[in-house]
Amino acid sequence: MKPVVLTAFIVTMLLVTVNGESGQCSWYGAAGEIPQGHPTACGEGFDRFALKVAHKTLPCGTRLRVRNTQTGQSVDVTVNDRGPFVPGRILDMTYEAFGRIGNRDDGVISCDYQTI
Repeated sequence: MKPVVLTAFIVTMLLVTVNGESGQCSWYGAAGEIPQGHPTACGEGFDRFALKVAHKTLPCGTRLRVRNTQTGQSVDVTVNDRGPFVPGRILDMTYEAFGRIGNRDDGVISCDYQTI
């Protein structure tokens, strides 16, 4: 019985990772914080005005639809960096991506995402 429970748990966790997740989204790339063109973990040049996100484990190039769970606004983005490394946060969004669905002055929003 234990192997079945463990297998079910692993499959569930894989589905959550592949299909989506919910938590807190933050943003990075304030003017002067990261130089434009600085290499990301995925090898692209950083662009604060691009619709990109950092995720801890999703493969580079993965497309996501990120939704602000309080307003329902969403934006389609591409994983091109690693992070965030703050407990409870699931994505670090670029300046532009975050601004499409949230107020940058808030710094963090409740969000979820789905792979697309």
